[in-house]
Amino acid sequence: MRHIRQKSHNSRTANQILVMLAFFSVSAGLWANFRQLWLQENSYSASDISTLTSIATFLSVGGVLLVGWKLRPSALKSFMTGILAFRLINSAVQLGLNGTGQVFVINLCTIIEIFTGYMIVASVYPLLTTLMKSNKIYSKRKLVEYLFRDVGVLIGGILIGQSMIGLNVDYNVCLAVSMVFLAMAMVTMFYIRVKPTASSSCRQKSAFRYILKSKIQTCYMLYAFLSSTSFATALGLKMLIMTNLLEFSASTATNYLLIGGLVGDVVGMVALKYFTPKNDYITMTLKFGIRLGAYIIAVLADNPFVFLLAFTWAMLSETAYEDVSDGHYINLVDNQHQLSYNTTKHVMNYLGEATGVLFCGWMYNYGLSAIFGLAATIMVFQMAIAYYLIHLRHRRCHTRHTASRLRYDERLLEE
Repeated sequence: MRHIRQKSHNSRTANQILVMLAFFSVSAGLWANFRQLWLQENSYSASDISTLTSIATFLSVGGVLLVGWKLRPSALKSFMTGILAFRLINSAVQLGLNGTGQVFVINLCTIIEIFTGYMIVASVYPLLTTLMKSNKIYSKRKLVEYLFRDVGVLIGGILIGQSMIGLNVDYNVCLAVSMVFLAMAMVTMFYIRVKPTASSSCRQKSAFRYILKSKIQTCYMLYAFLSSTSFATALGLKMLIMTNLLEFSASTATNYLLIGGLVGDVVGMVALKYFTPKNDYITMTLKFGIRLGAYIIAVLADNPFVFLLAFTWAMLSETAYEDVSDGHYINLVDNQHQLSYNTTKHVMNYLGEATGVLFCGWMYNYGLSAIFGLAATIMVFQMAIAYYLIHLRHRRCHTRHTASRLRYDERLLEE
């Protein structure tokens, strides 16, 4: 009975964490959708924006490493509450910077905003693993983040350009609305009660040695880096691509990205529940092979409509099969190593994202063919590693099964 009560309490607490993540994702999605255009309105070029975003992401890597190696799981809740409060203050400063020409302060606030966003996202799953751990909760956490980011995009799409209480809704007003949801996330996080589960820092740090000694985990980290790089190369500056290269208006681009994101969330949920093939090679081919083909066709066709189709498919396939492509490797790790392991995984993702955004900015002036061509080239290497990982997984499962059978046969002989 006590175990059932504890399980029920953990489930409720996990749901509260997901509610916090939902509020934060609405706030982040609303503002991140317009940040590029807000910066462009403040005289930033596409190259300036990609460089600033990449610098912020590279700096976030150091912060994520510090959190993973120095922060105990028992301190995660307090840390996340403090980061949310710091981000809220930073957003209030950003609110007053529009049109001021204070380049240094705008750069600093943008870096802090991106930095704190990564800190929160990187800390959510380790906090959840102090309560429960499974492919299901991992996928649920990912889907909550993606879905409510799209809700934030929806709110921004509804508000932008409207006139409310005599005030024309611009990018700054959208930032103010995002602050409301950020405050709700902070309050929710403050009232969450998580039972402390401390582990020694040396045990946490040993996860890095574990990754280096495991061929599967080493390859997975390389896969995570290339996956983020290829995706960010193609979609790292999506609002600028939509509004400038594909000539959408800001509101139309927002609505298009919203619909694509929401449909992608539905595709992800349906695929996870009903359409994930038993053969992992087929799953990887469906997720990435079709995307690679779409990129190549777009480059060869050199047609804006075909580019839009490739762009759209990348969004639709983003969340599908998360449990197959990520969950298995993450859940191989025990709870004592989870924080530092998750930190290393996020570091590889963020390094890939920063590199991809930088590549996207460099290719931006050469056009869509250059952007998608480079993304396709990176994806070829990504898919090769993905297939090799599946081979290693299957061989590992076969070896473990064979070893178990041998031990069983030996016990029978002894009897």
